[in-house]
Amino acid sequence: MFYTLLRPLLFKLDPEFAHCITFSAMENARKLGLLKSAPIICQSRKVMGLDFPNPVGLAAGLDKNGEYLDTLATLGFGFIEIGTVTPRAQSGNPIPRIFRLPQANAVINRLGFNNHGVDNLIENIKHSDYQGILGINIGKNFDTPLENAVDDYLIGLQKVYRYASYVTVNISSPNTQNLRQLQATDALDHLLGQLKLEQMKLAQTHGNYVPMVIKIAPDLELTQIESVAALLMRHQVDGVIATNTTISRAGIEGLPVSQENGGLSGAPLTQRATAVIHQLHQILQGAIPIIGVGGIMSAQNAQEKIRAGASLIQLYTGLIYRGPDLVKEVAQVLCSGQTE
Repeated sequence: MFYTLLRPLLFKLDPEFAHCITFSAMENARKLGLLKSAPIICQSRKVMGLDFPNPVGLAAGLDKNGEYLDTLATLGFGFIEIGTVTPRAQSGNPIPRIFRLPQANAVINRLGFNNHGVDNLIENIKHSDYQGILGINIGKNFDTPLENAVDDYLIGLQKVYRYASYVTVNISSPNTQNLRQLQATDALDHLLGQLKLEQMKLAQTHGNYVPMVIKIAPDLELTQIESVAALLMRHQVDGVIATNTTISRAGIEGLPVSQENGGLSGAPLTQRATAVIHQLHQILQGAIPIIGVGGIMSAQNAQEKIRAGASLIQLYTGLIYRGPDLVKEVAQVLCSGQTE
């Protein structure tokens, strides 16, 4: 209710500035004891060998540098994913680069993996008290040639491995030039082969197997989804996140800023992301778990993704429009088993 009252004011501000103001206020409230954990009663579920206290997670992008883990932990998430983080710090694309479309409950962003670098993220994790399931999302630097992208992903995997509950390989952001070409069969086959070899070496070194998941785009055709799924199974990837933002503008035609470049998220993505989950599930037949994300603006949207074949879900843009209450709303419905 508090967020509902505050949202009109926040929406008058630049989106990135509003993001900073919101998290700064939440951090201060937590430190003053005004923001307390909201435990959600739920039967834990085992996915990728991990015990998730509830199936509602935070998608990567909201906390790129792992700066707000302790504050986010108070909101009731069953797991938190931070990043995308790159080997070296980078400023991302020029501002302005986030655009709200309130008429469609949507956001366009072209941030471009702006982050302080993997070493900074690790230091933030070390200084956090967060003990829950932590996903770390890794990407490549914008100026690393695509043919050398695997080197950046290997650096990311090596550095975050001991701090992550699972590692997400982001090959589907539309905001790093040519990145999505890594979803093509030959490129993905090579990337997964190298990453799986390194994952197994790291598991031996650390005496701990950390699952690795791949995040894919919603804009793949069925034949492409089939090819990606075949490679995920061949390389024994531990999970798949479906989906990232879309380059489509279906559902926002004619709206202000609708032609801005970047990835579209929110309500216009809901049905497409769910369709990709369904297609993946039909192909994978439970061989690899799916984490569903994209346009979850209500508990009903989350239910649809679970019914389509997702084992877990993640929120992002829904939080911008609905606020933290969305976490509890979705968790209560999913934890009560209301997925029929």
